[in-house]
Amino acid sequence: MKLANLCRHVETAGLSLRGAFHVRPEDGMPAIGGCPVATLVLLGWADGRQWPHFAVAPEAADGLPHPLDRWSKRVVDAMAGEFGALALYPFGGPPYWPFQRWAQRGDTVFASPLGIYVHPAHGLWHSYRGALAFAERLDLPPRLEMAHPCRTCAAQPCLGTCPVGAFTPAGYDVERCVQHVRSAEGSACRQGGCLARRACPVAPDKAYGPEEAGFYMKAFLAAH
Repeated sequence: MKLANLCRHVETAGLSLRGAFHVRPEDGMPAIGGCPVATLVLLGWADGRQWPHFAVAPEAADGLPHPLDRWSKRVVDAMAGEFGALALYPFGGPPYWPFQRWAQRGDTVFASPLGIYVHPAHGLWHSYRGALAFAERLDLPPRLEMAHPCRTCAAQPCLGTCPVGAFTPAGYDVERCVQHVRSAEGSACRQGGCLARRACPVAPDKAYGPEEAGFYMKAFLAAH
């Protein structure tokens, strides 16, 4: 199977191919029908391009919990069945698969001051919704080497924009963030998404629209 063919199928299904790598023993992959995994392909979203696919899906309107996770599982499970792969997810554990570590192996992402991975082209506006594990060793293009964008960002406005200072070099104060977002003063965060995230100067044109940003913030509050 050619990676380009899979990429076209993934885009049609409402996802984006977010990287791939050849698996090593230390990656801790499960076997596929008794065979070791040779290639892992990461699937996700970037730049808000995939939101319209989910917005019209039945999961988005049925009122049941975790609509995006359920949509992701339905779509990725179908692809896994079609291509003879094993579907893996960053949610629904145990087991909890190390998607953050896998992202560093297969994608061009770097740790940002907010603790979120930043991509040189997508900024902070991307996510991983699943992965396909193949027993076949697929031909992969060379990994795109790009510079860490935060290293040349002297101002780091992401750290100074949060109204309650929830982000510091020492870490992220989740409780302080939640309390603010729930409060009357947190309406801008609830409606438009995290202000610190929006302050990032990398790819500001890729920021989530109000509907998508509000969806994520509602899910964030529901989880806390």
